[in-house]
Amino acid sequence: MASLKEDFGLSVYARRGETNEEYYDYLNRVLDIGPDIVVDDGGDLVRLLHTERKDIDTVIGGNEETTTGVVRLRAMEKNGVLRFPPMFDVNDAMMKHFFDNRYGTGQSTLDGIMNATNLVIAGKDVVVAGYGFCGKGIAMRMRGGMGASVTVTEIDPVKAVEAIMDGFRVERMSQALRHADIVVTATGMKNVVRYDDLLQAKPGLILANSGHFNNEIEVDVLVSRSMERRRVRDHVDMFRLENGNRVYLISEGRLVNLAAGGQGGHPPAEIMDMSFAIQALTARYLAENHHRLERRVYRCPGR
Repeated sequence: MASLKEDFGLSVYARRGETNEEYYDYLNRVLDIGPDIVVDDGGDLVRLLHTERKDIDTVIGGNEETTTGVVRLRAMEKNGVLRFPPMFDVNDAMMKHFFDNRYGTGQSTLDGIMNATNLVIAGKDVVVAGYGFCGKGIAMRMRGGMGASVTVTEIDPVKAVEAIMDGFRVERMSQALRHADIVVTATGMKNVVRYDDLLQAKPGLILANSGHFNNEIEVDVLVSRSMERRRVRDHVDMFRLENGNRVYLISEGRLVNLAAGGQGGHPPAEIMDMSFAIQALTARYLAENHHRLERRVYRCPGR
């Protein structure tokens, strides 16, 4: 961030450890410039442009980087409420989801968990929630690189069969929690790990999230119903549940690779630069061709 300001003279609205209120304040300050193109990560800029910031009518389109954000965009398109044309689905570009989602998330998630806990992964029973490209990368790295025993939870029957054919066990989350040492969520969905199921979890369970938002684990209920909460390491909170069981939550359920990883996320030179290049090229294509594009979500050209 300092380099963007000092070397390129750009305005930057962000800081590490920002509060939820600061996060939305920064997004609004970005939108105050009246952008022509939005490059989003999770869909929050687009959501604001469709709700609190309808006063901005300069946007000709944009692109979205994440699975979660694309799901939100597709729902808006289906419901006919997408205000500005067009939005590009960068997440599903082949060079993005094959490499950023699978290999980048796989490595950086592992890095975040190891950095936060300082535990050996070999021999641990690891549960990966979701077998999309992010989940595939995490499961592959946990088993192949570190020697964990890996179970996958997945509600899509095709992906569940794929996980079995790739050599992983597939179980329901309520069942898998009973034997898991570590659970990593990567679904883009809410409340994948519920508090009531944690009451039956193996004592000492470690919880981490690599899905886009901090609602995959039922953190609000965990905070409100636990008998005790204590910071035991940087990035790690211990919760004593109503039945006396203890679970450990990394980075308050936020993206573990960003919040606790030693590199602050994916390896930048080999993974993130690739994704950023796709975003930049898509923005250029949009600037040159927006006048003939429809109000819909497009796949990246030349994908």
